[in-house]
Amino acid sequence: MTEEQVKKAIRDIPDFPSKGILFKDLTTAFKEPSCMKWFENELYKRYKDKGITKIVGIESRGFVVAPILGNRLNIGFVPMRKKGKLPAETVEISYSKEYGIDTIELHKDSLTTDDIILIHDDLLATGGTMIAACKLAKKFNVKKIYVNFLVELDFLDGRKGFDEDIEIDSLLHF
Repeated sequence: MTEEQVKKAIRDIPDFPSKGILFKDLTTAFKEPSCMKWFENELYKRYKDKGITKIVGIESRGFVVAPILGNRLNIGFVPMRKKGKLPAETVEISYSKEYGIDTIELHKDSLTTDDIILIHDDLLATGGTMIAACKLAKKFNVKKIYVNFLVELDFLDGRKGFDEDIEIDSLLHF
């Protein structure tokens, strides 16, 4: 499987979720075992020597690949969820999105000051959710934060809002 083949497996959905948006639908790549293996192998190569202790997956599409990579790296998976979805005591952060305010949470005991974490999501567009995710993770005073996306929409310049100490990487660029 090549990078170009994986890119071709990603379906474009015009005018979703609103008119004028060309949505990159990764579910068509997720259903292909060869694409999933390509994601796993590429991510493993990039992160195997970084000393990462936990991978944080953002609800919901970040839950698809993050546990697979966590298993491959022999590290724990931590779900970052929307408000009210986690059963134990949480730490939260609210942030503005183009259509309102959203809140994400982590369990209070999910990360420690000894952790080096990778926060994973499927796609970087404007960056709002991941920037909030990084701010939430920083509340735990972790040692280092890496950020990864399967796809980055370069024309939206979503990297510009991140703190300089955050290392960002994307597998595919459109």
